[in-house]
Amino acid sequence: MNDFLFVVVPYICLTVFVVGHLWRYRYDKFGWTTRSSQLYENRLLRIGSPLFHFGMLGVVGGHVFGLLIPQSWTDAVGISEQAYHVAAVGGGLLAGVATVVGLAILVYRRRTVGPVFSATTVMDKVMYAFLIVAILLGMWNTVAGSILTIGGEYNYREGVSVWFRSFLALNPDGDLMGAAPLGFQLHALVAFGLFALWPFTRLVHVFSAPLGYLTRPYIVYRSRDDDQLGSHRPRRGWDRVG
Repeated sequence: MNDFLFVVVPYICLTVFVVGHLWRYRYDKFGWTTRSSQLYENRLLRIGSPLFHFGMLGVVGGHVFGLLIPQSWTDAVGISEQAYHVAAVGGGLLAGVATVVGLAILVYRRRTVGPVFSATTVMDKVMYAFLIVAILLGMWNTVAGSILTIGGEYNYREGVSVWFRSFLALNPDGDLMGAAPLGFQLHALVAFGLFALWPFTRLVHVFSAPLGYLTRPYIVYRSRDDDQLGSHRPRRGWDRVG
């Protein structure tokens, strides 16, 4: 059962993630969008969107640091286990709270603003459910797992993190996740389920960030008036015709 839940299922989800994006890009290029709803409502969006996106950057960064960097590396540079977990709890909770508050505002906006709700697909609704559950489970694991670690009962860096790195190395050990607390197991399964849903929702816009805007040349605007170069200040009254 451990091999099925924590080896077979994750690989199936990642396969759907990769193949689904290729299929979506090939057959639904015009649907590869966030389906922006800013024109329908902007006040809540200006608050919820930055909170959610910057919070998610912190969440992703915490996962990269906690899952990919072995404990031996932080021990080698003199970071004690207690100091590491104090930083993990503080940073994780700050990023998690920002993400949850931002997501709550966005979901409230999407549910209460008629045109925005009408533009929400069924797959997007399912995606929001998976995302909310994954974030809440992650916050719970951050607090409970760190407290248990300090008490010496469970250290996810010696279990979950090792499993994840072995999974990326194509040599996964499902028993490592089987020995983890239930919260970590559910978090992993829900997260991989979210990856499987990803290609069929608005989340595809993550891979279309307009980074080219940072290096593109300036756009030069010229007047349509043949007698004058560049832009001109508008005059009061009527312009002469002919």
